Amino acid sequence: MRFIPGIVAAALSPDKKLYQSLKNILGFYPKNISLYKLAFTHRSVAVELKEGVKMSNERLEYLGDAILGAIVAEFLFKKYPFKDEGFLTEMRSRLVSRENLGRLAVKMGLDNLIVSNSGNVRQKSMNGDALEALIGAIYLDQDYHNTRTFVLRQIIGNHLNIDEIEASDTNYKSRLLEYSQKQRLELNYEIVEEVIQRKMKHYIIEVVLNGERLGRGMDVSKKKAEQIAAQKSIELLEKQGIEIVGNTV
Repeated sequence: MRFIPGIVAAALSPDKKLYQSLKNILGFYPKNISLYKLAFTHRSVAVELKEGVKMSNERLEYLGDAILGAIVAEFLFKKYPFKDEGFLTEMRSRLVSRENLGRLAVKMGLDNLIVSNSGNVRQKSMNGDALEALIGAIYLDQDYHNTRTFVLRQIIGNHLNIDEIEASDTNYKSRLLEYSQKQRLELNYEIVEEVIQRKMKHYIIEVVLNGERLGRGMDVSKKKAEQIAAQKSIELLEKQGIEIVGNTV
């Protein structure tokens, strides 16, 4: 990668420590350090602008999410030339899932750079959000080509085992759906309650399979709560001697 190093700027800047941390993580010195500072600014410490828009990493997260999705989609398309759309979609979902991005962010040390209100409970999605925002910042600071190179080399190359992810089966909703379709059973996810815990709304979601209520899941994210409910339902069914075959996309 031929990034323009900001060695002089890093040496003279009051953000010298951040420059060096980013150099260690990214492999290059940023050109516009303000973009990266914004990428690690959680909305809990955002500064409100005139029009009500808050200066946080949410806009960069939006941009980074789209760019990461495109890069991963291209990577999978080329890596698996004989796999169908269903397989590629499932693999991309696993790679860019909030849970996986959160783990990646911690591996890369991004959790140590996030600025948030220490009085707030640290949200589970905060680390993954910061990683997406970082990708958005790299795109604006560099260009698409260099962002793509960073994702492929630094993230996929250094921190992900694609073969292991392919062999794993963590999409419990997909597994339960496949089982229900084969058995011709009606599958629904119902929100049974919304509760406030530590000043955050949590959703309690229950799996209803052909009228029978099975596992429940609770999380601040509806999708995550559904995954937890599906996982508990599969575990309950398997205890009853019912085999739930893994996803074979």
